[in-house]
Amino acid sequence: MARILVVEDDAQTAAEIEDALAHHGFAVARAANGREGLVKALGGDFDAVVLDRMLPGTPDGLGVLAALRAAGGETPVLILSALSALDERVRGLRAGGDDYLTKPFEAMELTARLDALLRRRHLPAQPTTLRAGPLEIDLLTRSVRRDGEPVSLLPREYLLLEYLMRHAGQVVTRTMLFEEVWGYRSEERTNVIDVHISKLRQKLDVEGRPSPIQTVRGAGYILHAPD
Repeated sequence: MARILVVEDDAQTAAEIEDALAHHGFAVARAANGREGLVKALGGDFDAVVLDRMLPGTPDGLGVLAALRAAGGETPVLILSALSALDERVRGLRAGGDDYLTKPFEAMELTARLDALLRRRHLPAQPTTLRAGPLEIDLLTRSVRRDGEPVSLLPREYLLLEYLMRHAGQVVTRTMLFEEVWGYRSEERTNVIDVHISKLRQKLDVEGRPSPIQTVRGAGYILHAPD
């Protein structure tokens, strides 16, 4: 049975979380503030920690996380927070969090995310960055850079680029893109891929340099990844 530490100062919220986790089959311990949470996280054999971002006093949630990581603690941490802005999510992940769930949330999503964290813990470490030629993707924050400069992409453009980068150097067919990026089983005679590829090129291409995304006539597309 997986053991979960819940660090949450609001008694009602903590009780609701404990009930949901216990119903899911987890053994749960609780801490009501950052100091208590840090002591338990460092001294207990927990499989994961559910950590409130905005704990009162010192240390707050990020302080607990920073101290845990500084002490060599590798327990997966799921951050809970009412702060939903991208910058806040990035701060939490960069501070050492493994996942970030905004309040309010459904118990089903909380338990599903914990299940995913626990599965990941028993797998070989997965890369958090994709690189292909001048392009780089941070998979945790979904940020994209070309030659070190940030590139702003819409969600579908990001998914399209991620798929191309995961298959860099390979010809990717339209059917593959429809099935893997759009979730369609047929092309349905639409030019949606052409439109998105065109917009993606406009954002990634640099004048005077070859486009990283090339069209392979009659086949699909290829993202070149020169050394």
